[in-house]
Amino acid sequence: MTIGVTGGIASGKSTVARAFEAHGIPWVDADDVAREIVAPGEPALDEIVARHGQAMLDAEGQLNRRALRELVFREADERAWLESVMHPRIRQRILAYLERMRESQAPYHLLVSPLLFESGQFRLVDRTLVIDIPESVQITRTAARDDVNEAQAQAIVDAQMPRHERLACADDVIDNSGEAKSLAEQVATLDRKYRALCASS
Repeated sequence: MTIGVTGGIASGKSTVARAFEAHGIPWVDADDVAREIVAPGEPALDEIVARHGQAMLDAEGQLNRRALRELVFREADERAWLESVMHPRIRQRILAYLERMRESQAPYHLLVSPLLFESGQFRLVDRTLVIDIPESVQITRTAARDDVNEAQAQAIVDAQMPRHERLACADDVIDNSGEAKSLAEQVATLDRKYRALCASS
C-alpha cells in the first residue's frame, strides 16, 4: 500500500516520514526528486537556463533556487511553465522509486509530496495523510527555515492549496502543532492502522 503524505510548507512532512521510518517504513520525498531532476546535466536544468539565462545558476553551476523561487512567485505564467517542465519528470522518477519500494518487505510505504493533490500525484497512492499546522505557525517556521521575511513566507503559503481544502481531501490527519511526543504517538497509532489495513486486504 502506498500512503501519500502531504501538508503545507513547514508542516513537518519530512519529520513525520522519519518517524514512520523508525517503524521500518520506507519513503520517497517528491522534493528530493525535484532536486534530483534539476541537478547539473539534467535536461530540466538546461531548459530553465535556456529560458531565464545564467542568473538561474549559482557560482558552482547549481540551480539558484532563491532566484527561481522569487521569479515564479512573482509571475504566475512562469510558475505554470516551470510546472510543465518539472511535474512530468518528477512523476516518472517517483514511479521508479515506488516500484523499488514495492519490492521491499515493508507492508506499506510513503510518498511524501507538498503538491500531492495539486500535481495529481494523489492518483499514485491508496490513502492520503495530511500533516496539519495552523497557518501562523507555517509562516513563522518558513521565515526562520528559509531565511525569508514574513511577507514572502505568506506569499508561499497563499500560493499553496488552502488548508481547509487540503484537510477535506485527507483520509487521515496528523496534528503537528504540539510536542514531539504527541507526534510520535500519532505516527505509532497510524502505523498500527496501516499494518492492519494491509493485512486485511
